[in-house]
Amino acid sequence: MQVWVGLGNPGQQYALHRHNVGFMAIDALAEVHGFGPVQKKFQGWVQEGRIGRHRILLLKPATYMNESGRSVGEALRFYKLAVEALTVFHDELDLAPFKIKVRTGGGLAGHNGLRSIDRHLGPEFRRVRIGIGHPGHKDRVTGHVLGNYAKSEMDALADMLGAISAEAGWLADGDDTRFMNEVALRLHD
Repeated sequence: MQVWVGLGNPGQQYALHRHNVGFMAIDALAEVHGFGPVQKKFQGWVQEGRIGRHRILLLKPATYMNESGRSVGEALRFYKLAVEALTVFHDELDLAPFKIKVRTGGGLAGHNGLRSIDRHLGPEFRRVRIGIGHPGHKDRVTGHVLGNYAKSEMDALADMLGAISAEAGWLADGDDTRFMNEVALRLHD
């Protein structure tokens, strides 16, 4: 089993924030791949299903971003899984909007959700970094991250979430490079 976590903040008022793009990715994956109903577990919302031959637990922590690690740690301990079974989808300031990069380990780039998971499980988990772009000046970062996607960005957002979902089989198979390439090709067409 793999655990795929989307980072975000619970509540309708946060639904379209750039900081919630991890939640959006999990919702798109669940819908496209026909995952089971949402259940309340592990201080969050989970859905179980399959992508290809792989059993996947999708998790959206309900703990707020700063405490995401509590929920993620609880799920991994319950299934007796090592951190290698974990994939975290999150917003990334240092990537252009709608670009996707995957890596295992690395820095936390000031991301409180990643910092919380690192505190509970260590840094060696796989991250699907979803670009939200940098607003240009550090004084504008908070408003940008906690701001809604603009109407003009909705088509690009939907295309990116669709590409992530369509190519998720490569991610489930552990072929991160092929996943990134196929997503980029879909978004380039």
